Amino acid sequence: MRPSVGVVIPTRGDRPDLLVAALTGVLAQDYAGRVDVAVVADGVPAVLVARQVAGVAGEGPAGAVRSVRVLDNRSVSGLPGARNTGISVLGTDLVGFCDDDDLWLPGKLTAQVAALAEEPAAGFASCAVEVEYGDRRMPRLAGTGRVTHRQLTRSRMMMVHSSTFLFRRGWAWVDESAPGGQNEDWDLALRAALRHPIVHVDRPLVRVRWGSSHYSGRWADRIAGLEWMLARHPGLAAEPRGAARVYGQLAFCHAALGRRREAARWSLRAFSARPGEPRAAVALAVAGGLVSPRAVLHVLHLRGHGI
Repeated sequence: MRPSVGVVIPTRGDRPDLLVAALTGVLAQDYAGRVDVAVVADGVPAVLVARQVAGVAGEGPAGAVRSVRVLDNRSVSGLPGARNTGISVLGTDLVGFCDDDDLWLPGKLTAQVAALAEEPAAGFASCAVEVEYGDRRMPRLAGTGRVTHRQLTRSRMMMVHSSTFLFRRGWAWVDESAPGGQNEDWDLALRAALRHPIVHVDRPLVRVRWGSSHYSGRWADRIAGLEWMLARHPGLAAEPRGAARVYGQLAFCHAALGRRREAARWSLRAFSARPGEPRAAVALAVAGGLVSPRAVLHVLHLRGHGI
């Protein structure tokens, strides 16, 4: 018997074309098992979202069961609460996430279910991604078939992305205390990897679309989210490379808000943890008015990277 899979797609209902594409990509997976989708409307009536996805269907294997339900977020407003609402209504063996601006590529489910079956002790899987920004598509691979807690502490590993997550039911819930919904996916991956290394299929099986994110430019929320991570995961500060990255990100966010003194303070901490940390140098350039944060992100995104 193939395990049943539930998929949570949170949405604010403000990008219907992308939502329809995301839902179609999930329903069209070649996985022969049952797939139930919960589209969770967050901050918008579920009836409106239901109209947007009415008639959407995917052509899975013959005889494969597919179902879609649209419901209101029944938990805390925001992405974490929407994800948990979806988890709570799905009675499937496995649960996966797909953001409404991302796209599952063919073979995603089949490959991850097989990877989990090969390692019964594992309960959490991810896969490589293809970053789409403008007219560019760039693969981001992990270079490994297993992602450990230490690897996620040293590097955020953006390919371990929420839209790649597939886990055994009961293994994971999203922490709804994440400020502004920031870093809830990184926190979830760290907690999962602490329990057992994450099974990773290192092929680009999810297209992550940059440029439409609700979180881009929300610098104060990003600062709060990074400080929340440092408080929740002391290991981040204990790992020099990982600490420098987070401190450099904090410096950049403060610089983007025009907080030159805070940007300098966090840059110094970043350099102390890792001399030559590039994020700290970039943050100082932004703080000094030499370049805009938007221009920095644009150049990085063209290469499939973030700050």
